[in-house]
Amino acid sequence: MNLSDFSLNTKVALVTGGSSGIGKMMALSLARAGAYVWIASSRDNADETIKELKAEGSEGAFLQVDVTSTDALEKMLSHIYSVSGKIDILVNGAGINLRTSADELTLEQWQKTIDINLTAPYQLSQLAVKKMKESGWGRIINIASLQSLRAFDNSIPYGASKGGVMQLTRALAQAYSKDGVLVNAIAPGFFRTNLTESLYQDSKKIKDLAGKTMMNRNGEEKDIFGISVFLCSDANSYITGQTIFLDGGFSAG
Repeated sequence: MNLSDFSLNTKVALVTGGSSGIGKMMALSLARAGAYVWIASSRDNADETIKELKAEGSEGAFLQVDVTSTDALEKMLSHIYSVSGKIDILVNGAGINLRTSADELTLEQWQKTIDINLTAPYQLSQLAVKKMKESGWGRIINIASLQSLRAFDNSIPYGASKGGVMQLTRALAQAYSKDGVLVNAIAPGFFRTNLTESLYQDSKKIKDLAGKTMMNRNGEEKDIFGISVFLCSDANSYITGQTIFLDGGFSAG
């Protein structure tokens, strides 16, 4: 192994939810390592992210897509293949957390969360893995959560979906690793994103959360780079089916 094993210069990546939050941080990380990055989001809000990708010297493109629509996913992949010829890396970063109390939670809110956070990663992985298997190389990264292991207030469907993501990662790895497609998950601690912005508006709460980590701080964008590039590169040749908790020791305390 040498430093070139960490390079993504020849790789094509697709990052759902890549226009903001953890997805954006991962998209930028992969771009900095040399990947051509496609960003998919339900909202047409990726202009700034694309500018940042190009500022890093990497090409990037944006597709607006509903990740809960099979037809939309198939059309998206068809377009990417027609332009780039392949997808080497898939990051299932799209997600929602509606933060509704147990007593007020509706079935519609439950289903929407499961559809975006759990069903979409399964379906997109199943579709994308076909070409990965043909080439004998692929990397799939799911986004898990601290709530894959523990519960927080007002997050029943989110926690259930992220617990499912952890097991989905194992199941996909079992199915596809023998074909050269390694599947892992990253479970971030508290990073400042659109999903956690309400927490960051409460300075005492966010300071208390930092105090529960072993490093006495919450996550920063720079913390995403190393693990993202490693898991998606040739440097990782034997880790699959795992969920890596990127949380400063929060979950280990």
